[in-house]
Amino acid sequence: MPRFLVIRLASPLIAFGGETIDNLGVIRDFPALSMLTGLVANALGWDRSEAGRHNRLQQRLQMGCVLAPGGQRVQDYQTAKLYEDDAGWTTWGEREGREKSPSYTADANGRKALTLQRYRDYHGDLCAWVALTLQSAEEAPTLDDVAAALDRPARPLFIGRKPCLPVGRLVAGWQTAVDVRSALQTIVTEQRPGQDATGWRAQWPDGQGVQPGDRLLDICDERNWDSGVHGGWRPVRQGLLCPVESET
Repeated sequence: MPRFLVIRLASPLIAFGGETIDNLGVIRDFPALSMLTGLVANALGWDRSEAGRHNRLQQRLQMGCVLAPGGQRVQDYQTAKLYEDDAGWTTWGEREGREKSPSYTADANGRKALTLQRYRDYHGDLCAWVALTLQSAEEAPTLDDVAAALDRPARPLFIGRKPCLPVGRLVAGWQTAVDVRSALQTIVTEQRPGQDATGWRAQWPDGQGVQPGDRLLDICDERNWDSGVHGGWRPVRQGLLCPVESET
């Protein structure tokens, strides 16, 4: 049976980012496949320019996620004062300036500036459990390589956005299961508080198990690491997983 690495994503603030609309940074309910790819690649010390390695890792990843009850959505209002001649560093290591705009006005010192406003959504006090496996199990990096890198990452790790630092160890154990849904079911059963029968919201790839009452959805959460944009759709299932005494 497949072996799964269990990852615990917990932080006062978590951002499972979605499509940014103008100055609004929205979030998804579940982590994107591209986010887990970036998290693992960052732990391994890969550079963002290594598109081929990122694309291959994303192709190999199979993952599902279950959300512990609780948590809430919060929105952060952010402002930054930018001067007309300011330039910033891009993710590809080049300085980039801003176009001239009539929105710039002179401040008390005579320098033209504007105030950039952004809204960023976050999950507050969320705990998400991920069951992750790699196809072509013997190919590097292996699942053991990933676990070792998450325990001793090459760089600091964050959950979606840089302010979202994990509160503890990411590696939470191992599971052996017939499919992703079954691995998530075991996590729910092991982590339940006492005999609590509350259903935990879960998402897993289509073809990796079914659950009575689940929904089949198409989501766009893969990244083309060559172009740096998201594209393509993949089918997933979402449903509620309740603690059980044993798997049948």
